[in-house]
Amino acid sequence: MVVSVLEEMRIKDLGVIDDAIVELSSGFTAVTGETGAGKTMVVTSLGLLLGGRADAGYVRAGASAAVVEGRITVAPDSAAALRAAEAGAELDDGALLVSRTISAEGRSRAHVGGRTVPAGLLGELGEDLVAVHGQTDQQGLLRPARQRGALDRYAGEAVAGPLAAYQETYARLRAVAAQLAELTTRARERAQEADLLRFGLDEVAAVEPRPGEEAELAAEASRLGHAEALAAAAATAHGALAGDPADPEGIDAVTLVGAAHRVLQGVRGHDPALADLADRLGEVGILLTDVAGDLAGYSSGLDADPLRLAAVEERRATLTHLIRKYGERDDDTDGSTALLAWAERGAARLAELDGDDDRIGVLTEERDALRARLTELAATLGEARREAAKRFADAVTDELTQLAMVHARVQVEVRQNAAAADDEDAIDLDGRRVTYGPHGADEVELLLAPHPGAPARPIAKGASGGELSRVMLAVEVVFADAAPVPTYLFDEVDAGVGGKAAVEVGRRLAKLADSAQVVVVTHLPQVAAFADRHLVVEKTSDGSVTSSGVRSVHGEGRVRELSRMLAGQEDSDLARAHAEELLATAATLGRAARERS
Repeated sequence: MVVSVLEEMRIKDLGVIDDAIVELSSGFTAVTGETGAGKTMVVTSLGLLLGGRADAGYVRAGASAAVVEGRITVAPDSAAALRAAEAGAELDDGALLVSRTISAEGRSRAHVGGRTVPAGLLGELGEDLVAVHGQTDQQGLLRPARQRGALDRYAGEAVAGPLAAYQETYARLRAVAAQLAELTTRARERAQEADLLRFGLDEVAAVEPRPGEEAELAAEASRLGHAEALAAAAATAHGALAGDPADPEGIDAVTLVGAAHRVLQGVRGHDPALADLADRLGEVGILLTDVAGDLAGYSSGLDADPLRLAAVEERRATLTHLIRKYGERDDDTDGSTALLAWAERGAARLAELDGDDDRIGVLTEERDALRARLTELAATLGEARREAAKRFADAVTDELTQLAMVHARVQVEVRQNAAAADDEDAIDLDGRRVTYGPHGADEVELLLAPHPGAPARPIAKGASGGELSRVMLAVEVVFADAAPVPTYLFDEVDAGVGGKAAVEVGRRLAKLADSAQVVVVTHLPQVAAFADRHLVVEKTSDGSVTSSGVRSVHGEGRVRELSRMLAGQEDSDLARAHAEELLATAATLGRAARERS
């Protein structure tokens, strides 16, 4: 299975860092260095890759822009990979390439998988990939919504089952409530719409139009309006073809064609070609006779009827009025056909409007049933959360005991917000009117009492910077088995601790690294000794330009760095012995922890 891992970052012209490549371990990576060397810039760089706020002050003096690039291995079917693919990004050999550029003027550009994207997308990806815990920028679990989500995942199926049922019921309740609101708040408008439809349908029904009637009436009106001209033209054409009985000497087409046919008939036996022409003339004669007969019939049947013409024009005017009023047609649609289509749609809409009262009754019953069901599920959900909250709080408190916060006590408060008296959407839960949302009626908040007698307060207010980092570490360690974030970054999680407590911080970071990637910026050798990879940020100065580099140390180089951290003297025999002892102790404790797990 592919696990998301931040493989490396390249940092260029950011703060005191000139150009550095930070290669990270899939396990526990410690970042150390002298004060002011640029360790914090490593944290800042990762923050920028996660969509953090761009600041022109980050750009190295004299540089035109600061650039941070990251390579993150992700599973193709992970949420981060799928979200990046939606934005058009592509994976590079199973890795997502992410970059952020900040100009000296403060302009910012972000790229993911070779595509320019909004910086906000980096933040969305960061939600799924990295949890950052810093001295001044605590993220993730400080938000109540994330605390509730963390508790739910820690609780497992005990919460997941009722939560899924609750959310399904909640979604249906929202849909039903929206339909009811639309029906009731627009009752007057809908009644007016029904009246207009009813009036229009009555008008159309009174006329009883037929499909295609508009075109039929137009043709009949044209024929009746020109009856005399049509009759005269037909009579003249008939005379030309069949002759005029009043003029026996006149010549007509039928007579002429008949004479020509008889002449050819007399000699057709002498030439087959002429015989064919004679046959064709015979056919022409027959056709002329038929047409002449039809013209005679047309003339005798044509009647100029002023009364019928007036009725047709009146009918056309009535239809035209209704078609203009109700019919929606294009150039290819007959008006009366369009009018009938409107009437069909209008009748269906009127039936829907007339059935509103019945629908309101049915929907009201369903809404009440859904609210009752939602209340039951919310109660079940709250009970499961409170049970999990006690276990979660006890586990975090135990972890804090080992992190030099012996007297600290953690509580996870699960509570419901009382609803306003006029809140119609509230539910009755345990004898109280409470508000509810898509995740239930509960609010979850992590509280900390740092010492006996101190009131339990939200962790963001009840802990100092160092304490807050250790609380976050304890929470992440407890939570790691439930749903780990692929990468954790801790900025000086060891602030304010030392000695045995520092060793415990290092041991727990190593434990967390068994299930996730852990990057820690630290000044304590006891913590750095537990790392799988040790990076040192070094600063040099030529009097005008300061640059920083990041190098990996191991073996003798690591002993020297731990000695510097212990005593400020890399070559002190006593410090070196202590550093070697720390590495040995860390290896023993880490091995023992893995064997227990």
